[in-house]
Amino acid sequence: MQPLAHPITQDLVLIGGGHSHAIALKKLGMNPLPGVRLTLITDVYHTPYSGMLPAHVAGLYDFDECHIDLRPLAQFAQAQLIADRAIGLDLQQNRVMCANHPPIAFDVLSIDIGSTPSIANVPGAEKHVIPVKPISQFLVHWEQLVSEVQQFPDRPLHVGIVGGGVGGVELALNIQAHLHQVYRAANQPITNLTMHLFHRGAEVMEERSAWVRRRLHKILIERHIQLHLSEEVMEIGADWVKCRSGLTVECDRTFWVTQASAALWLHESGLATDTHGFIQINDYLQSPSHPQVFAAGDVASMLRHPRPKAGVFAVRQGKPLFDNLRRFIQHQPLRPFVPQKEFLSLIGLGNGTAIASRGAFGLGPNPLLWHWKDHIDRKFMDQFVDLPAMGEGRGQKAEGRRGDGGDGGDRGVYATSPSSPSSPPSPSSPPHTPFHCTGCGSKVGRSVLERTLQRIRQDNPQWVQRDDVLIGLDAADDAAVIQVPAQQVMVQTVDYFRALINDPFLFGQISTNHCLSDLFAMGAQPQSALAIAAIPYGSEPKTEETLYQLLSGAVQVLSQAGASLIGGHTVEDANLAFGLTCNGLAEPEHLLRKRGMQPGQTLILTKALGTGTLFAADMRLKAKGRWIESAIHSMLLSNQAAAAIFREYQATACTDVTGFGLLGHLLEMVQASQVSVTLQLDRLPILDGARETLLQGIFSSIYPQNIQAARFIQNLDAISDRPLYPILFDPQTSGGLLASVPSERAIACLEALSHAGYAQSRMIGYTLPVANGVQPVTIEE
Repeated sequence: MQPLAHPITQDLVLIGGGHSHAIALKKLGMNPLPGVRLTLITDVYHTPYSGMLPAHVAGLYDFDECHIDLRPLAQFAQAQLIADRAIGLDLQQNRVMCANHPPIAFDVLSIDIGSTPSIANVPGAEKHVIPVKPISQFLVHWEQLVSEVQQFPDRPLHVGIVGGGVGGVELALNIQAHLHQVYRAANQPITNLTMHLFHRGAEVMEERSAWVRRRLHKILIERHIQLHLSEEVMEIGADWVKCRSGLTVECDRTFWVTQASAALWLHESGLATDTHGFIQINDYLQSPSHPQVFAAGDVASMLRHPRPKAGVFAVRQGKPLFDNLRRFIQHQPLRPFVPQKEFLSLIGLGNGTAIASRGAFGLGPNPLLWHWKDHIDRKFMDQFVDLPAMGEGRGQKAEGRRGDGGDGGDRGVYATSPSSPSSPPSPSSPPHTPFHCTGCGSKVGRSVLERTLQRIRQDNPQWVQRDDVLIGLDAADDAAVIQVPAQQVMVQTVDYFRALINDPFLFGQISTNHCLSDLFAMGAQPQSALAIAAIPYGSEPKTEETLYQLLSGAVQVLSQAGASLIGGHTVEDANLAFGLTCNGLAEPEHLLRKRGMQPGQTLILTKALGTGTLFAADMRLKAKGRWIESAIHSMLLSNQAAAAIFREYQATACTDVTGFGLLGHLLEMVQASQVSVTLQLDRLPILDGARETLLQGIFSSIYPQNIQAARFIQNLDAISDRPLYPILFDPQTSGGLLASVPSERAIACLEALSHAGYAQSRMIGYTLPVANGVQPVTIEE
């Protein structure tokens, strides 16, 4: 019998990685909610901190200094991270609709997805302007512009900013500061840059005090930014801006920083929204129309306390949002939150100075104010850096711990309410079994399986059982029955492992790709698969949801490969795990083997290396989200097309690079083929971040066993101290194929692989005759 801690009984889903959710995630990591499965849905791994964005544009902060890395934060909070874009809500069945995932079920939902500038009513704007939000897309365009100016600094450039509020003014000053640096570095005159600021109001920054408005107006004039006040932009072209007055101004790039708008699907879902489509929320940050839904940040509008769309309010909402989510889940009275009416704003000018503004008060510009702002912003960001790794500091009080940072600065009123009409009635406690019997093999119940498979059939129309599957999932029998065509052989393989990512759908896809790769490496066509799944303990609906997500991912990949899922076995366990027994068909004479290598051939590897060290770092919260995003992209790439290309270019031997690492699997080929090989270390494709994690000494747990293969390296003493040497032994999940190809066909083969989507394919070495008394592997730098 196994003791059960807290089976999953509720799903708390957060859509968006904005400031409020980042703070809530940190607090949920410090104060876990028993029995609650936490899920973050976000289409970006790195969420920008708005307070540092203008200075990032000015070049005063690098990317990592001003972005919250959501992956380690989600890992710390023990949350599922669903890297996808929410596109709708089913509030009848409590599901989030996503662009590339099956629907995600929730019991409690919180939304913090920010806003976008409203451009729909301006002809040409959608095609030609660069909205400042979403910030991640804006930064892509900004980096492209900087790169163009660096490449062609002698060309004149006209930049337009539409919107003269705080955001537009601050952006204009910081854009100018950075581009002036680029011109000076290239010994070009800063007059190559002309900047225009368009604003429909008679004064810039009308929401601020008269002193601040006058001071910023003067600074803009002193910096030769051309102001077009009382001008309403009516049309945008590829290189011009036209105003209602008839004024037409040349602009090579136009940035849009005007009134915000909300995603259309929020109103379409049935949530109560205001006239601009933002989610209405009460004093508890809760939807008045759907009490199971909370919202914060720019996407939300408080009914009784309307405030401007500013990052400062999103930061202040983080702590009360966490507390009310916790209280709602635990059936406790909610607590009202009243935001402050005035707040301190420190406006960076791009040159190491800032202006302070609060109510009627204004001060600056002054370098000391910039240093003060820098201190405040870095303190806020510090709470998301160097998070305690797994098992460190969990379940302890967040208050008083270093770096907790919470609400940061001026506090709103956060009062205790003795009772809350928005709190749900306390239901009867769900049945809880402190020990889970294993006498039944810990099997998942029949009703869960039946409902799950029915949902998958409905949601995956491409899932059609093959004709050569005589008995499969469509007939409840003791075993599946498949037919092997005459003159063909059955190729079988099995793999099974614990989840390395906390998205069951993606894990289902990755593990299925991994399991199928053995068939592709041998030149077989997948026919069918039997699944083995371990599902974390939970209530029946939660177990069903996890199994549905997992099998949906597996079925999608199997269907794309032309194979059918024909059965399997499921158990409940403490951790999510999955594997497949895969069957494939092949003609015996066309099988690819490890023993087919011949002297004088070229070795080609189809995917980059590094998943072992990256996911070891990920478990320690030492991997950047964009590194893991890149690794996942690689692991989702099927090896099926690569295997077909290798057959086309007459590969004589092939294997997939997985748990034994590149050198371990290569040695199996070398020893079976009785040849020797030379590997070129500097040609090995490496996943983003793997170099950094290897240099930190972060290795997978199987690395010590894999490195025993080093004794077969002829020149071990000469290369064992090279920084990339450990990558030879790094175990791979859903790694690439390694094949030996006739050297005269290698270049054409590599080009075909690249055109087929294997952008990291490389020629990494060549084969030689075996030499007596000499180790079979030589490493070249």
